[in-house]
Amino acid sequence: MSQETGTPSAGGSNSVQSLARGLDVICAFDAEHPSMTLSEVAKRVDLSRATSRRFLLTLQELGYVRSDGKFFELTSKVLQLGYSYLSSATLPQLMEPVLEELSSKVHESASASVLEGAEILYIARVHTRSIMRVGISVGTRFPATTTSMGRVLLAYQAPGVLEKLLEGGIPNPTGHGINTVEKLRSELEHVRAQGYAIVDQELAIGLRSVAVPVFSPDGSIAAAMNVSMSVGPASHTGAQEAAAAVLPALQKAAAQVQAALAASR
Repeated sequence: MSQETGTPSAGGSNSVQSLARGLDVICAFDAEHPSMTLSEVAKRVDLSRATSRRFLLTLQELGYVRSDGKFFELTSKVLQLGYSYLSSATLPQLMEPVLEELSSKVHESASASVLEGAEILYIARVHTRSIMRVGISVGTRFPATTTSMGRVLLAYQAPGVLEKLLEGGIPNPTGHGINTVEKLRSELEHVRAQGYAIVDQELAIGLRSVAVPVFSPDGSIAAAMNVSMSVGPASHTGAQEAAAAVLPALQKAAAQVQAALAASR
């Protein structure tokens, strides 16, 4: 059957090929290709000129594309497609594609969590490989004080809230790093000043992570995002050096989520 009529294919698929092709045409436009000729669009979406022209003219009639007679470009109406998603998406749904892109870029596992009492709760995670013996998935909880995301979330709490959360003391499961409330308070001030937290083998031996905050439009902290890495016995890379390698991509990812949160209001 015809792929442009929207009827099911011979393979029994219920997908509408014409809709899929139309979305491909929209996605062909990006920062490097904001304006294209018919031939350029056809080449990028791997369609004939005649087929591409029909899709472009249809999109133009619907108001998603405009043309000066030679070049085509998207209109602001395309933003309505994204806004429909943003206005209905939950925080984990907004974060998942960003975490996937981040993990693909740095080749490490990436996660997001929120603060629930004195613990962090994982709300999204992209797993790339086994991280030692620590089992982590959506819904996993860890003490906030011994995790990079937890320290980021704690660093931006009001003083009274923080004091209450620290009443239970500081667990120190590996014997590494911070083990007193006084040291933790000092570290949280440092985290707030620099905008990120690094935890090196304090939750589990062989596990290192760096985390950054994600802020709501009102300026309050909404969540934390991190990249976690394995540390082998023969590793010669220090915590600061390892964090520096992924921090720019992690900060960019957090900024993407913050922009999405602002747009969803």
